[in-house]
Amino acid sequence: MSVTLTPSDDVASDGTAALVASLPKVLLHDHLDGGLRPATIVELAEQVGHELPTTDPDELGRWFVESASAGSLELYLETFAHTVAVLQTADALRRVARECALDLAADGVVYAEVRFAPEQHVEQGLSLQDVVDAVRTGFDEGMAQARADGRPIRVLAILCAMRHLDRWQEVAELAIANRDAGVVAFDLAGPEDGFPPSRLSEVFGTLRRAHFPCTLHAGEAAGLDSIADAVAEGALRLGHGVRLADDVGADDLGDRLGLLAHWVRDRRLALEVCPSSNVQTGGAASIAEHPVTRLLRLGFAVTVNTDNRLQSGTSLGRELTLLVDEAGWTLADLEHVAATAAAHAFVHQDERAALIDTVIRPAYAAARGGRHRA
Repeated sequence: MSVTLTPSDDVASDGTAALVASLPKVLLHDHLDGGLRPATIVELAEQVGHELPTTDPDELGRWFVESASAGSLELYLETFAHTVAVLQTADALRRVARECALDLAADGVVYAEVRFAPEQHVEQGLSLQDVVDAVRTGFDEGMAQARADGRPIRVLAILCAMRHLDRWQEVAELAIANRDAGVVAFDLAGPEDGFPPSRLSEVFGTLRRAHFPCTLHAGEAAGLDSIADAVAEGALRLGHGVRLADDVGADDLGDRLGLLAHWVRDRRLALEVCPSSNVQTGGAASIAEHPVTRLLRLGFAVTVNTDNRLQSGTSLGRELTLLVDEAGWTLADLEHVAATAAAHAFVHQDERAALIDTVIRPAYAAARGGRHRA
C-alpha cells in the first residue's frame, strides 16, 4: 500500500514553511521536559540556584542543540539534567505545561499528546500525583489561553516510567488512575538498550486488564529485538520505530518485508517518527536519507513528531518543512501523516473521526484549492 502522488501536490518552494504553518498538525510524541523555552530555564534555574552552562537564553538554546547532537542517545539524554533540575515544584511544572500548550498551538498543532515521567519530578517532595495534577493544570490553562487567542488545541498526557528504574508498576497504576483526568497512555522512556519491556512483563498485563493503552519507545537506539519485544508486550504505537527499516530488504522483485515489519504494517501499529532527533542520535544520516520516507512509501502507519523541541531546536512545522525540502514530501504526504496521527490518537474513535473530517481534511482541501487557483 503506497501513497499516490501527483505533480500538483508538490510543495517544495520558498513558500513551504508558510504553507506548512497554515496547516493543522497532530503531534503524538513530544516530551514535556524536552520542550522548555530557554528563557524559562534561565528564570527557573535562578530561582532554585541551579547552575547552567550559560544564562543567555539564545546561547543556552544553542548549547542544548549542540550538546544533543553528539551522535548517541546516551549523550543526548545527558542534557536533560538541566531541564529536570528546574522542574521540581508544582509551580514550575504548571508554568512549563502552560507554555508547552501555547507553543504547540502557535505552531498550528490542534491535538497533542505530551509525555513526561512523574518520577523525575519528586526530588523536592512532590508526590507522583502532585506532578500529574500540576501538569494537567498547566495544560488546561494553556489550552484556555490558546482558545481565547483563536488557536484551539487539545493537549493530553502520556505517563512514562524510566526504563532503568523499577517504578514501572507504580507509574502504570498512576496512569490508569488518571485516565479520566487527561492521561491517555503509558510509555517507557530513557536508555532503550538493555531494558526491554519484557523485563517487567507483569506491568503490561496490568495495562491490558485495565484496557489502558501503551506506546513504547522502541527501535530508536536498539534494533529489531527491541521492537519485537515492545510489540509482544502490547504496544499499540512505537516511539520512533525507525529501525524497523532493518527488516525491509530488497531484491530484483522489489522491497521484501520481514515477519516483524509485516506484522507492524499489517496491524497498523503507528510509528512515532522524530526525524531531527534521529539524526542527532545517529539513527539516520540526514533528513534526506531518513528511513521515514521509505517506510511511508511502503504503507506503514507513519506519523511525524518532534521528540524534544528544545534539544532539536525544532517544531512540528519545522520537521514537516524539512521533509518537504530535503526528502521530497508532498502536500498529499503531509495530509496523509496528519490523518494517520489523528487516527492513532489515544482518544475514542468518534473524536478521532471528527478531528480528521472537520479539521484536517477541510484545511488540506482549502490548501489544494488555493494552490490550484494560484
